[in-house]
Amino acid sequence: SLFLVLTLVSVFVCGFGKRIPILSFDEGYSQLFGDNNLVLHRDGKAVHLSLNERTGSGFVSQDLYLHGYFSASIKLPADYTAGVVVAFYMSNGDMFEKNHDEIDFEFLGNIRGKDWRIQTNIYGNGSTSVGREERYNLWFDPADDFHQYTVLWTDSQIIFYIDNIPIREFKRTAAMGGDYPSKPMSLYATIWDGSDWATNGGKYRVNYKYAPYVAEFSDLILHGCAVDPIEFSSKKCDTTSQSLELSATITPSQRSKMDSFRRKHMTYSYCYDQTRYKVPPVECVINPREAERLKRFDPVTFGGRHHHGKRHHHSRASRSEADTI
Repeated sequence: SLFLVLTLVSVFVCGFGKRIPILSFDEGYSQLFGDNNLVLHRDGKAVHLSLNERTGSGFVSQDLYLHGYFSASIKLPADYTAGVVVAFYMSNGDMFEKNHDEIDFEFLGNIRGKDWRIQTNIYGNGSTSVGREERYNLWFDPADDFHQYTVLWTDSQIIFYIDNIPIREFKRTAAMGGDYPSKPMSLYATIWDGSDWATNGGKYRVNYKYAPYVAEFSDLILHGCAVDPIEFSSKKCDTTSQSLELSATITPSQRSKMDSFRRKHMTYSYCYDQTRYKVPPVECVINPREAERLKRFDPVTFGGRHHHGKRHHHSRASRSEADTI
């Protein structure tokens, strides 16, 4: 079955050549919020998070990590999902309120007949005024079956994967300074009501007639350097990362697949958004082909013509509210 295949894929990760253990919920996680809206299945190997009129729900890793490989197979709610947000992300916002780091996968629901959208985002040192969003369509329906979503975070780069295909590579540059995520983070998974911004800027809201909305998580992987947040040593974790074989090398075959994915499915990248940035942020590497394709896709945002009102700004305020639940 596809589920078994995904399970096998998830333990032979990204060509690392060694088995990475899948944890049961109790081995690695704790409930974050949501009371009975978090339910364990398959002897704790799977977690269902639901959103209803009363509350959303979420879980968080028991440890904080400095670098590592973090993954889950996720199946999203089906049918009418406008306003629903499912997030799988790393953050230390509860410890570093003014200068937190974050690495996000966010899934944005949609009206019936329209596909889920997915965005990735990165913040370092509280640099929330520089949203580093990219947004994509998918080549499959993420509500039909489980698909694996992965973050690989090292001291030099961050790679996002879907089903072991890299979709985004974010390299640390000297010019970024502290804007690169570099403090220990917890891993989170949540489902919540993002009606105010998630679907067409808030035009379509969550309709609780279709509740409960259930996001299913399995194949949970926490493979990194667990640290004491007060006394952590990056040297220790660099050594650990090497022993864990956390190689951030993208093979030629993977790079070809990544280029293909971005060419076909990327619909937004902050690096090319000329309505937000007259000059691209320092870490951006401009790809002329991406620039040209996005300009054809949305000439207002990516062509530099003046336009009223700014899009893509809403996620931060709403997400930080969710983080404080």
